[in-house]
Amino acid sequence: MEKTVKSSITFRDFDLSNEVLKAVSAMGFEEPTPIQEKTIPVLLSGKDVIGQAQTGTGKTAAFGIPIIEKVDRSVHGVQALILAPTRELAIQAAEEMNKIGQYKRIQAIPVYGGTSIERQIKALQKGVQVVVGTPGRVLDHIERKTLSLKNVSIAVLDEADEMLDMGFVDDITRIMNETPASRQTLLFSATMPEAILRISKRYMKTPEKIRIASDALTAPKINQIFYEVRNDAKVDALSRLIDADDGGVFLVFCHTKREVDEVASHLKLRGYEADAMHGDFTQAQREAVLKKFKNSRIDVLVATDVAARGLDISNISHVVNYSIPQNPESYVHRIGRTGRAGREGVAITFVTPREEKQLRLIMSVSKATIKRGKLPSKEEVMISRFSNLKVKIDEFIDDKKFDRFLSLAGRLTEEVEPMSAIAALLKFQLEGVGNPETAHESNREEISLDDTGAAPGMARLFMTIGKEQNIKAGDIINAITRKANIPKQAIKGINIFDTFTFVEVPRDAAEQVIEFMHQSIISGRKIAVAPAKPRAGGDSGRSRRR
Repeated sequence: MEKTVKSSITFRDFDLSNEVLKAVSAMGFEEPTPIQEKTIPVLLSGKDVIGQAQTGTGKTAAFGIPIIEKVDRSVHGVQALILAPTRELAIQAAEEMNKIGQYKRIQAIPVYGGTSIERQIKALQKGVQVVVGTPGRVLDHIERKTLSLKNVSIAVLDEADEMLDMGFVDDITRIMNETPASRQTLLFSATMPEAILRISKRYMKTPEKIRIASDALTAPKINQIFYEVRNDAKVDALSRLIDADDGGVFLVFCHTKREVDEVASHLKLRGYEADAMHGDFTQAQREAVLKKFKNSRIDVLVATDVAARGLDISNISHVVNYSIPQNPESYVHRIGRTGRAGREGVAITFVTPREEKQLRLIMSVSKATIKRGKLPSKEEVMISRFSNLKVKIDEFIDDKKFDRFLSLAGRLTEEVEPMSAIAALLKFQLEGVGNPETAHESNREEISLDDTGAAPGMARLFMTIGKEQNIKAGDIINAITRKANIPKQAIKGINIFDTFTFVEVPRDAAEQVIEFMHQSIISGRKIAVAPAKPRAGGDSGRSRRR
């Protein structure tokens, strides 16, 4: 029998426990997806299910919620087994199971190849209710007698067609034979080849068939672009894209908390008004960051998927997948944060050469047209920033509230030829003189160690760390002394600004200092070091919004 349900219901309509409802709410789910709406009631009733649905339709929660409801924490041993074709899917499914089971204190662990089996054995010995694993590693544990399936009451074959394509049919057969015949069996597959139907006949009892149309998951109608970028060039690529759309509001997604912190830190050092948000933030910290983002006090927010759940800000112009989403569902959820309230939106995805297969999967499942993009050149960025600046200048002129600056302009042009004055101001505004990382990059390419504006016999160096990182002169001296073996008394002229620092070292030791200090860690932060530009005065790290 094929189910066809089309109604607006909530998770409360499934008669779930308060613990599971609380977990579902905490995960940011408001209403069930089509596969969840059709599948959850059937599974709760105890029937076997064959589900035909693409990756990214929410099917993990579709079988995860009933499993958590049915598992009894007081019963010893593994009660639910979920087989997945790859380690990534196993990890992802286990994480979701643990989120669903957090308030019922139901634990799931992933087991997969390519990592220490001893660590997995220890986790299994502690006692878990749910195991999510790849067929090969699950079979390894069965043969080692570190995993018993005699108490399994629910077995799930997830992405069954992909497991068959990968040659796991014999492993699946051996694993399923280790489970009780009385178990409830769930099979999910994007396609239904004959081999899948044979498995269903062999291991399932009058299963109910549930099918979700392949077009149920669709991407928003926004401009979707991908850029092929090496990992070590992503920050530069992101900076260039931000500069090319100077008035944009960017939401940047990363996989891990550490990556979020690093990307936000790099952007701040480059002078952007950026901030981070991830799972380690308290509710008060999260609310403070979101308030700044909503009020345009920051225009780049770097976050994990979990931290961004429930984020409802209508003026986000760009969503950037700094790390490619791990599944099509995540891609659709991420890019749906832009293009709201009738506005146009842009979704950008950075793809490394090894991630092309994942990009093709996202495009196939989400039915999205993601065009290959070419990063804007420095000249194109300059033209874009000039156009934005000209619009602002026109607005100021129309407003006519700049009389006091007219007298200053008059004084300036008495001493400097007007075109030269305008050109100098444009250079200051558009080249980002106050941008420490921009200065750093140009320094590395153009500035000689003999031309840094230092005292005779010395070289003046530029470091991307400053007062905002609570750095002191002693920290700089100790780091150089320790890493580059330079005597403390040889280090002079330390000037610490908000986001960067200048320091003078002996000219004949400067190359050695750069070699040992560049990309090193001071006070827990990776820094860049380069010859300084020979300029008077300093800058306190102004943002791009001057």
